[in-house]
Amino acid sequence: MFFFELHEGDREVYSDVLVVSESEWEPQEFFELVQSIRRRIQDQYHQDTLSEAIAIELERDHGFIYVSDDRLAASVNVSTEESENFLAELEVDLADADDDDDGDDDEDEEDRVEYRAILADLDPGDRLN
Repeated sequence: MFFFELHEGDREVYSDVLVVSESEWEPQEFFELVQSIRRRIQDQYHQDTLSEAIAIELERDHGFIYVSDDRLAASVNVSTEESENFLAELEVDLADADDDDDGDDDEDEEDRVEYRAILADLDPGDRLN
């Protein structure tokens, strides 16, 4: 198995995608393949990111396997702190739970967990008062 990674984004925030091939590809050959796909689809893809769209094309037309979240069998949170180790729910598990929802929303808005990313440039020489 040979693993390849696609990066998208600026220098601080990346969207990474892994694809796997049973065939070995020279790095330059893989780059040229990715570039040809990018040129063809860059203005007409429907996925969240260009790298996801390229990965789907690599899987469909070139025999790669796109290692996406929906292929995960398990996700485990690991930590040096015993209490922070747990089997995490997968997006598929969460989607299945939503299908079973009977319409009763017993959970308060405040109890829902939402994750957001914030990118901030801080100068370590500045003092916060």
